[in-house]
Amino acid sequence: MVSTHDAVRRVLRGRELLSHPFYRRWEEGALRSGELAAYGAQYAHVERQLPDTLAAIVAASPPGEARDAVAANLDDERHRPEPHVELLGSFLDAVGATPTGATPATATLVECYAAATDEGVAHALGVVAVYEVQAAEIARSKSAGLRAHYGLDASGTRFWDVHADLEDDHAAWTVSAATSVELDAFLEGAARSRDAWWGFLDEREAAGATV
Repeated sequence: MVSTHDAVRRVLRGRELLSHPFYRRWEEGALRSGELAAYGAQYAHVERQLPDTLAAIVAASPPGEARDAVAANLDDERHRPEPHVELLGSFLDAVGATPTGATPATATLVECYAAATDEGVAHALGVVAVYEVQAAEIARSKSAGLRAHYGLDASGTRFWDVHADLEDDHAAWTVSAATSVELDAFLEGAARSRDAWWGFLDEREAAGATV
């Protein structure tokens, strides 16, 4: 029997985010001037939405281990070591990001999260899980690239360093919660989120060509 974690990995096959050209250029130090700032300004929209999505899943879930697992993730987002939306600010400042409206692909990704529970808890858990299972590795890669190629110090990478430490737990909690829901609906949410995240990076890559 395929585990929930393995099922998510199958959904991701060929679209693992670290394989995207944008993140490969990030790792290699090949992002052009202004790309990190533009990325940060757009990523901030997603980061602001995540706690609301987790809270909606908690509210829609019956009492039990699954709800407790998502609630633990939400508590981290809000408090550990401080609100992650605020923690992101050190990265945004370091790369010179300024607030901007959501671009089309960012708006699609944010809406994927905002409307996740409209399709049920299983779908919503899939939306969250498809990023969470990759997030620790992504955070480590981002932090290493920022230090090696873009001149950021520990203050500028702190958001990613915290997530490198926390996201393995978040992934485990989310996948654990998903074991009690309907798998097909969970995987539908995962596929929708996968495509929205890939589109988000496609847009960043296309924008980078014009910088």
